[in-house]
Amino acid sequence: MPITVIVADDQAMVRDGIATLLDAAPDIDVVGQAANGHEAVELARSHRPAVVVMDVRMPVLDGLAATRQITTMGGGADDPDGPAAGTRVLVLTTFDLDEYVYEALGAGASGFLLKDAPVEDLRSAVRVVADGDALLAPSVTKRLIGDIAKRRREKIHARPEAFDDLTPREVDVLRQVARGLSNGEIAQELFLAEQTVKTHVGRILMKLGLRDRTQAVVFSYENGLV
Repeated sequence: MPITVIVADDQAMVRDGIATLLDAAPDIDVVGQAANGHEAVELARSHRPAVVVMDVRMPVLDGLAATRQITTMGGGADDPDGPAAGTRVLVLTTFDLDEYVYEALGAGASGFLLKDAPVEDLRSAVRVVADGDALLAPSVTKRLIGDIAKRRREKIHARPEAFDDLTPREVDVLRQVARGLSNGEIAQELFLAEQTVKTHVGRILMKLGLRDRTQAVVFSYENGLV
């Protein structure tokens, strides 16, 4: 089955271009386009796509508010079969701004990519997010999460007890996730099978009540693990 995608951007030429580039991939099917955040939410509700590629600055409802609505209107424990259950958001923007990225992550986005990324990087990002993983543009990953988490730690005390439910091995794995390592790289680092690492990551997310790896990275920085 192809990965179903909705593209949301207020600039028609940009929106059409992104849709055309994604649709050209044999495993990606663009099922709708939205000119603002409100339209994106309604299309997500009606089409239940795997991924919404979301711009940040849009009229009527901006991309961050739309992301928050989409990620909270289905798929959680209280509403596993809600109208947007399983839909993930990939934020695609021109603006490499710390607060935009952090707000996107806080709103539940599973990925953040800049519009100057190569076409294949965009297609790969859609695949990664659709597969339940998370992705951040390399230019913002460590700088952004480190800086913002540092500022937040200045306001709150680190909470080591936040990790009490994790086993020592799970803490080791989470620390490597927070460094931005893939499952394969973690497996090499900790001398584990890649499938074992994947199992550990799944248990970590479940125990901590996190949506994906990106939230795990933010959580780790906020709580002083790295």
